[in-house]
Amino acid sequence: MKPLKTINGASAQTWRVCVLALSLLLSAVAVAAPNKGTSGSKVGDQLGHSHKGWAKAAPDIDDFPVNPDGTVSVIIQFKKGADHGNALKFVSRLQRHLGVVNGEAVNISVKLLDTLLQHPDVAYITPDRPLKPKWDDAPPPVNAAISRQNYGVDGTGIGIAVVDSGVYQHDDLQNANMNGSRVVYSQSFVPGDSSTGDGYGHGTHVAGILAGNGHDSAGRFMGIAPNANIINLRVLDANGGGTDSSVIAGINAAIQLKNQYNIRVLNLSLGRPVYESYTLDPLCQAVEAAWKSGIVVVVAAGNMGRDNSFGEQGYATIEAPGNDPNVITVGAMSAQGTWTRTDDIVASYSSKGPTLLDHILKPDIMAPGNVITSTLAPGSTLSTLAPASAIIKPTQLSWLCDVFVGQSTCGATSPGPQYLQLSGTSMATPVVGGGAALMIQANPNLTPDTIKARMMRTAWKGYPAHGNSHAHDVRGNDYMSQYDAFTIGAGYLDIQAAMGDSTAINGGAPSPTVVFNPTKKTATLVNGTSVVWGQSVVWGQDPVMSDSVVWGQMTVDASSMVWGNSVVWGQAGTDACSMVWGQSVVWGQLSDVLNALSDGDPGDNVDADPTASDGIITGDEAPAATPPSSTTTSTTGGAL
Repeated sequence: MKPLKTINGASAQTWRVCVLALSLLLSAVAVAAPNKGTSGSKVGDQLGHSHKGWAKAAPDIDDFPVNPDGTVSVIIQFKKGADHGNALKFVSRLQRHLGVVNGEAVNISVKLLDTLLQHPDVAYITPDRPLKPKWDDAPPPVNAAISRQNYGVDGTGIGIAVVDSGVYQHDDLQNANMNGSRVVYSQSFVPGDSSTGDGYGHGTHVAGILAGNGHDSAGRFMGIAPNANIINLRVLDANGGGTDSSVIAGINAAIQLKNQYNIRVLNLSLGRPVYESYTLDPLCQAVEAAWKSGIVVVVAAGNMGRDNSFGEQGYATIEAPGNDPNVITVGAMSAQGTWTRTDDIVASYSSKGPTLLDHILKPDIMAPGNVITSTLAPGSTLSTLAPASAIIKPTQLSWLCDVFVGQSTCGATSPGPQYLQLSGTSMATPVVGGGAALMIQANPNLTPDTIKARMMRTAWKGYPAHGNSHAHDVRGNDYMSQYDAFTIGAGYLDIQAAMGDSTAINGGAPSPTVVFNPTKKTATLVNGTSVVWGQSVVWGQDPVMSDSVVWGQMTVDASSMVWGNSVVWGQAGTDACSMVWGQSVVWGQLSDVLNALSDGDPGDNVDADPTASDGIITGDEAPAATPPSSTTTSTTGGAL
């Protein structure tokens, strides 16, 4: 996906102004002959100490790269009325005057940075952060980048268990110096196959969203927690298929390895249909065990939101183990190709609640999941099946490698394809998992229930005021786009807001059960023993959304309670009503296996909402004039 704007090498060259007097230049040379930097070195490494807690130093200055000449590029903001020249005598090169902020962009020897930070005329110093387009699809709408900057976190020290199809040793999963892998443990639970590589390609993509550092794209395609460690627990084969027992074995390993690798997050971008109550389902029991051990478990909601077999319009299609009330179940949003979230819409394939049999209110939260660019496993099944437009090489787009004039490789160790675009709730799930890792790094004492409650409580609620509308995919197919509690959960993940929330959660946060009254056509919540729901921290008083603390102003289906008049399962006696609220699962599941769903179907390649002010499909995103004769979307169950 192309970024919103391109800055080419010629226009990006910094202009240099020689304004210092010769005496100042000589003084700078005399006291600041810079040492040569080493490849991949950072300010903190060069100086051997941290600037954490220094009032004048930006929180990310220690991690900023040192230039080859031993200098670091910074922006100095001066105190009001200060003479800039007094401090500029220490710099190696003046790059640019920044009058609007009373500052100067300079290069200064790393050895003299502390001197500059202690100078009485200096108010604040920040790295001269690159402003080239950075499009990693998921972080912009959920405020991941600003969270990392404001809180000084990047996932360092946090272990994330990826229970998936394996993880390829991609450059983006190495440490910053490229001298060690952040995939710190690998084990296969696939029967008869001890390989821990990624023959399918799904786990590598998920790992990149979680923790890719963007090395091979010069930082363009960066994960949410770009310095977290990955624990690779392979449970899916080269076709994306697996079994409950393999997944359970992988989850068990994560629990056993928790203390050794500080595993605090477990990502399950996989699933299968619901067959029994979560209280009996062994897959659900396994995730509950992980949750109770102190691991945040994030699970994909499923990709069956388009199913209308019984007129249910995708409701009651949450897959297991996302139907478990404890875990964080994630639905997918379509970012519409922009960095802002105000035009984002629900991806039509995203599964909706309530869950079958137990009627748990799911999903819990939404995150970007449509056309997400992340790390590719060379030679994998997905890389072979994907269309050419979904494969990205470091050198194929001019903006991808244009960091310095003449650069053409981005530092990638392989000239071949490095990134792949996929869609699904599988891609939305690691966005939430990475967010959890950032929250834990900032406060290691947070419990899984606290993280879940704070994420849901602070989720963004600015969805379209019209509530229900239609969405179209690139094939011209029309789908119902809902914005109710069973479609969008508590709202759109906002990592920055969640990290800033200090709400005390003195109890559990299991998602509530929904009780449907077919006579009144209303739904109420049964909170059980949950302290969170019982205190109405997230949802508020019942009936659902009638007096909600979280939702605030009633602009989302206020007049029609939870679902709206367009959803026919509210009509007693219909197939849809029986399917959603009944106690039977024999209703025509589209798949009965646990496997991967990101299998070449790009999902809502670009869903667009024609009722929104800016949701018009244009250009190469327009649907075909005549949709293909076969428009059936593959929703084979599995890695979502």
